[in-house]
Amino acid sequence: MSSEQTATQRRHRVLVLADSCNPEWPSLPVVGYKAAKALADVADVTVATSVRNRPNIEKVGMGRAKVAYIDNEYVAKNIFKISRWVRGSEGAWTTAMAFSYPSYVAFEYEALRTFASQIESGEFDVIHRITPMSPTLPSFVAAKVKHIPFVLGPLNGGLPWPPEFRNELRKEKEWMAALRGLHQFLPYHKRTFQNSAAILAGFRHTIDRLPLKSEDRVIDFPEVGFDPELFSVGSRQAFQGEATILYAGRLVPYKLPDTVVHAFVENSALHRHRLIVAGDGPMRAELEQIVRAAGLAERVSFLGKVTQAEVGELMRKSDIFAFPSIRELGAGVLIEAMACALACVVVDYGAPGALIDSDRGVVLPLSAKPEVIKNLGAALVKLTSSPSSVLQKGENARDFAFKHYTWAAKAAKTLEVYDWVLGRNPRKPSF
Repeated sequence: MSSEQTATQRRHRVLVLADSCNPEWPSLPVVGYKAAKALADVADVTVATSVRNRPNIEKVGMGRAKVAYIDNEYVAKNIFKISRWVRGSEGAWTTAMAFSYPSYVAFEYEALRTFASQIESGEFDVIHRITPMSPTLPSFVAAKVKHIPFVLGPLNGGLPWPPEFRNELRKEKEWMAALRGLHQFLPYHKRTFQNSAAILAGFRHTIDRLPLKSEDRVIDFPEVGFDPELFSVGSRQAFQGEATILYAGRLVPYKLPDTVVHAFVENSALHRHRLIVAGDGPMRAELEQIVRAAGLAERVSFLGKVTQAEVGELMRKSDIFAFPSIRELGAGVLIEAMACALACVVVDYGAPGALIDSDRGVVLPLSAKPEVIKNLGAALVKLTSSPSSVLQKGENARDFAFKHYTWAAKAAKTLEVYDWVLGRNPRKPSF
């Protein structure tokens, strides 16, 4: 066998940069963990991650991946304290990204020092930054290493606050959102996009805001995925009489959980059904008071914070997923609901509007909050009056999720990207 054939057939050797990579922390950290772990099933992966992830990773392991823990706490520890003091306990994610810049540069600087000799000796075919996913955070490694293909992403961000919800922007303390464009002047930003052989980006709201000169290297590749062991369901039967409507997510302004509660309370046709609210946050007391005032405490359940396994069980026992969030970049919980064959009701903005269509649920127009409540109520009334439609939409959603969004499917797609940047396949992947 020739050396060329050997190189073509061997597993890709990948250095994965995943600062946020933690099996027990929600949102980005668990997504980073699952993506890297799945990739290690199909490639020879070494993961560079923050030392703060070590305790939780070592509890459950990282599958076939090798793990190197990078210590940037000499910067990150104090920056984190300052960030939390400025932001408070909830919200202000734009501010959080701004404060994380020095810590992340330190992370990649230390990662490059750790792997410098292996990179120089050609022990890796590809370097792939999986997290962070914000396009505002440049890569020190991409700026410095040019002889190995660098894959950036999946990136997700750049979704503006809809003007109809300026009040929610204020509640979320997103006062820095207007300054977001200044990230393009950060050190290493320009070279990050110039030197990346492929740029994975989720949804049009991210792709449309990337540097124009990188268009030919951008691949539409949402970061979200799901674990079939936690989120799947066997054959469903159409509900009889009483339907269960589920909301799962943090009870914070931009996710609009109040519109779900108001829609349920204000439509008497829904009162013979059930509403389950899974999640916690600063809006919980307000929502519970709305339900008590309407005398519907027996029809609406507030469960508080729940585990991923518990969310999966709730989804299997529900029929409709109501998720009207208006600033959802990736919508991982929506993919999980689809995998559990739930008919989904969303607002047409950000990731939810891209993932759901009329075959898989109901897409509401983006409008002011009173209109969202009105339209959401009408959609729920219509769905609960048609069990067969709910069943069909849920089955379509499940088929779509399993075709594209299992972690195994996403890992296989990532290999196609590697083949392209390494010149093994001349055709640019399209997903």
